[in-house]
Amino acid sequence: MVELAWLDGDVIPRATLALPVGDAGFVLGAAVTEQLRTFSGRLFLPDRHAGRFRDSLATVGIDPGFPLDAIFEAAGQIANHNQSLGPIGGDLGVVIFSTPGDQPSQHGGRSGRPRTAIHTFPLAFQIWADAYIRGVALRSVSVCQVPAASWPVGLKCRSRMHYHLADREAAAAESGSRALICHEDGRVSETSTANVAIVRRGQLVTPPPFDALSGVSLGYLRHLAGSAGIEWREESLTVGDLAAADEILLTSTPNCLLPATRLNGRHVADGRPGPLFRGLIGAWSESVGLDIIEQARTAST
Repeated sequence: MVELAWLDGDVIPRATLALPVGDAGFVLGAAVTEQLRTFSGRLFLPDRHAGRFRDSLATVGIDPGFPLDAIFEAAGQIANHNQSLGPIGGDLGVVIFSTPGDQPSQHGGRSGRPRTAIHTFPLAFQIWADAYIRGVALRSVSVCQVPAASWPVGLKCRSRMHYHLADREAAAAESGSRALICHEDGRVSETSTANVAIVRRGQLVTPPPFDALSGVSLGYLRHLAGSAGIEWREESLTVGDLAAADEILLTSTPNCLLPATRLNGRHVADGRPGPLFRGLIGAWSESVGLDIIEQARTAST
């Protein structure tokens, strides 16, 4: 059997999935996207990802030509098939994206219909397996978040040059660190790969939706925190707030929840993952029926 992908309603070998170089998604980076992951072969939180994908499509004005339910049903089928080809205990990242189609300036003035694709890849557990234990290093950078006048912060899109530049700057300052991206006025937004939350006197505090993309994993963390009786607040944060925090937590789809234990070369609190991180990653593991940290460590050896 071969690994499969999906393009505009057709199931195809993943190796043949391609966009024309004249597609606006390539020419302009004009593409909206969602990345999901599987747990034990099943899509995690597909309805929440579908809702955000719907909103992104509406913002950009892309009609994929297929019902959203059909796209996400196909994503589940592709993931299930491709999961069966991999190692037992492995899980997948699942990408869904849509583009406006052909860029008229490169097709004799003619535009084409939008393109929508689905593909999967094995999760790269080795990249973050140690971070559950040692934590992540963050660095402030000069690269700022894209202003809302350019596009809304809630748009999940592929135009991410600022992420690339921010991470280059962070890595140059400290090898292996990730960029902490702020707005021009100093409000903390996100990292290139994750939402940010801090622990302050037992409360979880996160930037509000007008400061950062409301991540699906961040929403799930809020659910877990509520179940554990942990108070949740939204307020604009500064780098100083992060430096003074009891813990810094990072949420993203592939790794769910990671601790940040260094900020700008200094320890966060005692420099070790804190008790709320340990409790919440344990609750996350219990909710999905597997030990998230152990899965990553086993898969990366």
